[in-house]
Amino acid sequence: MSNQLPLRNAAYDIFHEALRAVDASTAVEKSVRLTESDVIVCDERFALDQIHRIYAIAIGKAALPMAIALEDTVDDLFAEGFIAGPIAGQRSGKIAMPPRKLSTRLRWCEGGHPLPTNASLVAAQSAFSLLERANAEQSLVIFLISGGGSAMFEWPISEDITLANLRTANRALISCGASISEVNAVRRAFSAVKGGRLSSFAPKSRQLTLIVSDVPNGEEHNVASGPTLPPPADSSSAREVVARYELAKQLPFSIMRAIEEAPSAFNDSRGDRHKHFVVLNNDMALDAAAKAARERGFITEIARDITDNPIAVGCEKLLARLDDLQRRNPDAEVCIISGGEFACPVRGDGVGGRNSETALRLAMTVDKDRYGEFVALCAGTDGIDGNSTAAGAIADGRTMGRARAMFREPSHFLDNSDSASLFIALEDAIETGLTGTNVRDLRVLLSTPHK
Repeated sequence: MSNQLPLRNAAYDIFHEALRAVDASTAVEKSVRLTESDVIVCDERFALDQIHRIYAIAIGKAALPMAIALEDTVDDLFAEGFIAGPIAGQRSGKIAMPPRKLSTRLRWCEGGHPLPTNASLVAAQSAFSLLERANAEQSLVIFLISGGGSAMFEWPISEDITLANLRTANRALISCGASISEVNAVRRAFSAVKGGRLSSFAPKSRQLTLIVSDVPNGEEHNVASGPTLPPPADSSSAREVVARYELAKQLPFSIMRAIEEAPSAFNDSRGDRHKHFVVLNNDMALDAAAKAARERGFITEIARDITDNPIAVGCEKLLARLDDLQRRNPDAEVCIISGGEFACPVRGDGVGGRNSETALRLAMTVDKDRYGEFVALCAGTDGIDGNSTAAGAIADGRTMGRARAMFREPSHFLDNSDSASLFIALEDAIETGLTGTNVRDLRVLLSTPHK
């Protein structure tokens, strides 16, 4: 087997070009234009003599770059903005810093993640005050929503629900095996800001929501638990989810009472005063990665159907798709691009996430002379993979041989959900730091013909 460094470098280049294509600040800059008479947001036009000023609330992992880009774009029209999201995060020596110093018109509160904290409540209160001012002026409010904001921004629907209650409920929900749609169905029942309720605090204002989506297409109401978007009518009810996963005994009494008293359907009273637009999603990352791969000479296919599978099934399908593409192009270098988020149950107390585990599973499966060269890069576009300090990992046909030279049997890393530790030891963890965007995962599989 020849030197695999060129193939590994190609995988890195493809990933980073995809990241550049889903830059959150660029997405806002492209979506918002200011003319002499109008503000144009996507396909909505607002006359300057009617909107007065512009207020902004940004929530989630992409909140900071989105808010700064909006302020810079609309300039003097920008009245005030509030950010609930990471502004500077220490991750393996890398710090995600704002592109410039925050102006006095932007205020910030990091909030909690993955569980709400007191800062999450402070963030909600700050947003309420801003919306009250915007509503009094009947100004335009632009919500900038991205994934990761569910815990960063919260307020209980009743006074008897404490922060401790909120944390207990969220801990039970995220560990019970429910889907994000099911988790959010319960969250909405005890929240005063989820399921479109946040937008109700400024009923006289025109409103827009720009979304950086970390959910499947068509499920944008689940991004950050949908603070400005009510759920569809056919969503599961909180009571159904609690019963399905036998959560009643794990949830505090105040939470259960809110669930029992929750309406059977959410009332969307926003009318035509509120529109929403998805400005970034996983498809955009996949398309950019495929373009980058083709420019480097790879015969490339996007496996859009291999997205949210159970991780073992997803890995099996990815390798089968790569084998098929190589078989149909026996003399070419080939590439399979895949996205979404594999379902990855936690089995131990190790360090890692679904991306490093995907890379490890792929490496274990191709631990033989199957291709001329083989490389798999699996990473989260937000720079975070589970509880690790990395975005994911890169593996190749030599990964398992190198691992066995360091450890007697590397399979225990898989058994203990400790895949990131293995790749850190091999110096094959992908360390990006916080990226300021969040459009799900990206998987890049490359192979060359067998000689």
